[in-house]
Amino acid sequence: MGEERATVLQSESLLVREGAGENSSSVTTTLVLSTFVAASISFGVGYIAGYTSPTQSVIMEDLGLSIAEFSLFGSLLNLGSILGALVSGKTVDLLGRKGTMWVLYIFYIVGWLAIAFAKVPWLLDVGRLLLGFSNGIAGYLLPVYLAEITPKNLRGRFTAGVQMMAILGLSTMYIVGPFINWRILALIGIIPSLVQLPLLIYIPESPRWLVNVGREEEFETVLRSLRGKKANVFEEAASIKDYTDSLKRLSGGGMLDLFQPKYYHSLIIGIGLKVLQHSGGSNAYTYYSGVIFTSAGLSKYVGLSTLAVIQMITAIVGASLIDKFGRRALLLVSSAGLCFGSFLTGISFLLQGHHLWSEEARILALISIWVYMGSYQAGMEGIPWVIVAEVNLLHFLTSSPFTCPSYVVPT
Repeated sequence: MGEERATVLQSESLLVREGAGENSSSVTTTLVLSTFVAASISFGVGYIAGYTSPTQSVIMEDLGLSIAEFSLFGSLLNLGSILGALVSGKTVDLLGRKGTMWVLYIFYIVGWLAIAFAKVPWLLDVGRLLLGFSNGIAGYLLPVYLAEITPKNLRGRFTAGVQMMAILGLSTMYIVGPFINWRILALIGIIPSLVQLPLLIYIPESPRWLVNVGREEEFETVLRSLRGKKANVFEEAASIKDYTDSLKRLSGGGMLDLFQPKYYHSLIIGIGLKVLQHSGGSNAYTYYSGVIFTSAGLSKYVGLSTLAVIQMITAIVGASLIDKFGRRALLLVSSAGLCFGSFLTGISFLLQGHHLWSEEARILALISIWVYMGSYQAGMEGIPWVIVAEVNLLHFLTSSPFTCPSYVVPT
């Protein structure tokens, strides 16, 4: 067993390097189209996350919801994400990456339709739960699919682009949300899914999944379409097959093997980062920033619009600096910004509660949310996912041990 595990680890190392053949790969139409489909899912994830922020007051008024009922509606996104994360690994392996995308789009469409036509609170909640379930699966599916279809020399840029689409979806909701009816916003959320459904016919399945299920002839065709007709794919193909064969020789174990002493360090880093990622209140800022602006005596429209711009700028800056300064440095700066932003938010409301410096306190509230959300998008939003992928062992990835903690804490 020890020798077999050593073989798997060597295969993983080979997959990470993936040979010179892959390094010479070019950007193909198939690769761009596949990444675009993944990016559309990412856009939807961000759009869903920002939905409650500009719509809280109007939904509560139209359906007669109390604060507690709307809070339940908001939290069901995280509950659904937990459920989705728990089944994500097995679902993606059983249905395939492409097959899972078909299921996700159906859930997204049904979830948004339930919210758009809700006349009673329970239907609103069902829609939110379905969207959360889809997000939980997407949180695992997207990084796996991108890692399996992109060559090493292009992987960073393509992955960063897909992550930026989630921020774009969130920012889009913040900008247009305050000016559009909440039911229309829900119907708009269906558009990306409707556009992408026909495109799913033309994108390929993951090459690694095809090898895993024994469809090797299709695997070679797909790999060549992703890398280009002139690319040398033989070394990459051999490394993928070698890894898959080594993995199949392992018996039993599974997720329980993670709790061996040699994996403790990776577990602490992976689970710890995912727990801390949302334990500082990022979901509260994301879901309810519109209410925070209003409570501080600020215009919700101005606050959300400027916040959208700040998020986009800081996300771009963070993506450009991560490889230059490293994950740890950027994560430390981001964490410091989160602490400072949260502190300033508390100070601003403390001043207003004592009727001190009312005008200055409102401005401080605006700046504090900029600082918090800007810091979050610059580092804490994406870096934990990158680090988890880098410390996690590929042959345990289907157990999805790192996808749930970040949803559990804020719920």
